[in-house]
Amino acid sequence: MRFDLTDLRLFLNVHEAGTITGGARRSHMTLASASERIKGMEDTLGVALLVRERRGVKLTPAGRTLLHHARVVLQQMDRMRGELDHYGQGLKGHVRLLCNTSSLSEYLPEILSAFLTEHPKISVDLEERPSYEIADAIRTGMADIGLVATSADLQGLETYPFRPDPLVLIVARGHELASRASISLPDVVDHDFVGLLEGSALQEHVTQHARRAGKQVFYRARLRNIDAVCRMVGHGVGIGVVPKTAAIRCARSARIKRIELTDPWATRDLVLCVRNAQDLPLYAKKMMQHILNSAPGKPAQETPST
Repeated sequence: MRFDLTDLRLFLNVHEAGTITGGARRSHMTLASASERIKGMEDTLGVALLVRERRGVKLTPAGRTLLHHARVVLQQMDRMRGELDHYGQGLKGHVRLLCNTSSLSEYLPEILSAFLTEHPKISVDLEERPSYEIADAIRTGMADIGLVATSADLQGLETYPFRPDPLVLIVARGHELASRASISLPDVVDHDFVGLLEGSALQEHVTQHARRAGKQVFYRARLRNIDAVCRMVGHGVGIGVVPKTAAIRCARSARIKRIELTDPWATRDLVLCVRNAQDLPLYAKKMMQHILNSAPGKPAQETPST
């Protein structure tokens, strides 16, 4: 059996993209070249690795086994390169970082800007996803570091405290609910809401809990970022659920009032999660440590060394 690293990287990219075309694009190959490589892998093994369907491809049992080993091998190679680069012309590497809406809007841009300035040869893919998806992606090795809410299933992952991150209801200062100090989501779902675009991790989180209570949220307006949501709520278009940090930051400029949500799911913390910090490449460990040390007044903490 002769698979090279290009074959393994291609196979991983095809799985993540869901199509051979997408995997070829991620691997900087032509479709014909990618198809030929995958066919060569299947011919070598004597078994199909992918089921071709109209809308993409799915892994066969043999393909899932290969995917597992491909991830292990590629992660080990990334780790080796990162640690050897440390002895050459400076630390180099690429980190896959997944985060929820709150982490992306309130914390990570500034934190990562400082880190990337200090380490010009390290790059990062930063993607927003719901916390439960992030936890699954970290478990399966599809990302290096995750920033998630503690409401997610974190079993089997190493977790490190990052920030408190409660969610609050926001209303215009003249709204009929503005005099309330606290309230639950089921009590307000009959009002019009303002939220983030469909697919946003935060809106999926809110919508999911409304459904569990047998309710449906109606969004009168959907916007691209939390600041815009706060401004539109301040104009009386609807009410919204946002991180408390955002509500405090936007209170004066957007003319909004925040109301505590009494639902247990709204009281949460953000944690950094990894599958195994010891197995991370050196450059990913450096980024992890920088993120954890970024909390105001937080003493420096060490991540496990190699």
